[in-house]
Amino acid sequence: MSDAHQEHQSLIRTPKQLVIAVAGFFLVIVLGIILLVSFVTNVPVTGAGTDGQNAEAIAARLRPVAEAGFTLIDPNAPRVLQAGAAVYAATCAACHDSGAAGAPKTGDNAGWGARLAQGYDTLIKHAIEGIRAMPAKGGNPDLDEVEVARAVVFMTNKSGASFKEPEAPAATAASAPAPAPASDTASDTAAGAPASAATPAPAPAPAAATATAPGATPAAGPAVANADGKRLYDSACMVCHAAGVAGAPKLGDKAAWSARIAQGSATLYEHAIKGFQGKVGVMPPKGGSPASDAEVKAAVDYMVLSAK
Repeated sequence: MSDAHQEHQSLIRTPKQLVIAVAGFFLVIVLGIILLVSFVTNVPVTGAGTDGQNAEAIAARLRPVAEAGFTLIDPNAPRVLQAGAAVYAATCAACHDSGAAGAPKTGDNAGWGARLAQGYDTLIKHAIEGIRAMPAKGGNPDLDEVEVARAVVFMTNKSGASFKEPEAPAATAASAPAPAPASDTASDTAAGAPASAATPAPAPAPAAATATAPGATPAAGPAVANADGKRLYDSACMVCHAAGVAGAPKLGDKAAWSARIAQGSATLYEHAIKGFQGKVGVMPPKGGSPASDAEVKAAVDYMVLSAK
């Protein structure tokens, strides 16, 4: 019995131990309150008593988000010319990756051998001006001649050549036309020269309406009413569709166009815009031109109307 009684006795047996326990309990509570107050007062409070919600602070927080991903471009800054690889991927790869229309494939040393033998200057001239099924500047008139040359160097150096990529020409003040001195104009007038002699008469515009490109329809007909479509056809599509290069249906060939027209306009538009690999030929996206989707659709309509 004595052992059981001692087992259930409290740990605090004397008044001194009781005082120490009570003091320790209050000490723990006081320390907890101090830590809690310190934590609350050290957290910055946004709102009343701060400037975190004024217009300047909000604008400063939003500015990095609003400007992310945007680059301010100076319209008056000189044009930055693209590298050969970028020009090739955007314009030349449509034909030179697959060999469409007889284009030599990039990396095919045998296919490029005879062309490389013509020399650098001849290759650049043909690329800029166009030759046979090769349209001028690959069908992208917005390219600078230096960009075209860089694309040629990129292709040929992967096909057995070792040409150096051309640098951008340095801009010079002499390239800007100098204004005519006022004294020259005054002397011409005093000498009795007619006013029209000072300014040459503009050259007459070429009669484009009367000229007919190879493979184009006569001036009369429903297709000619589609001016945008005819314009893109003459500048890009005619390279293949005038002569039937790479299996392209010739303009006005009803037999060749009938099966394609039967697919519907939506399919024709998609093949022309995104490109299409057929059994007998290949259609590069947008014919290798930088035209908009609307212009490509207009060119498709022009060719379809010519075949009806």
